[in-house]
Amino acid sequence: MPNSQFQNTNLLPEEDLMNVILADLKRTVREYTTATTESACPSVRQMFTQLTDSTLQLQGQLYQLMSSQNMYTAPSKALKTEVDKKLQEAQQTQQKVQQFTQQRTAQFNGNVQASQANVQPHIGPSQ
Repeated sequence: MPNSQFQNTNLLPEEDLMNVILADLKRTVREYTTATTESACPSVRQMFTQLTDSTLQLQGQLYQLMSSQNMYTAPSKALKTEVDKKLQEAQQTQQKVQQFTQQRTAQFNGNVQASQANVQPHIGPSQ
């Protein structure tokens, strides 16, 4: 069978296909973000950061195309006060996490130093 028979036959309407691709790009961004935060190697972390950025750009371009073709219905606009409230909550949470981390780090470092002070140096067997 020649390929030309299938060129104009789509399994899904174009809008549905684009929605599937858009959803997959969103999922991919989440996966790359997780990989970035889980990565201990700086070069791997940088690679996933770059992949995240390029995928976000591609997702944005696809969204713009779909929006211009009336293929994507954007969610209703959020009130500025609600956005400001959520931003403030996120900043407060971030501040609490930073304080918690600093406290735990200080406690850990204090415990390590105290433990080291209590350890007697090992001296080899007497001859």
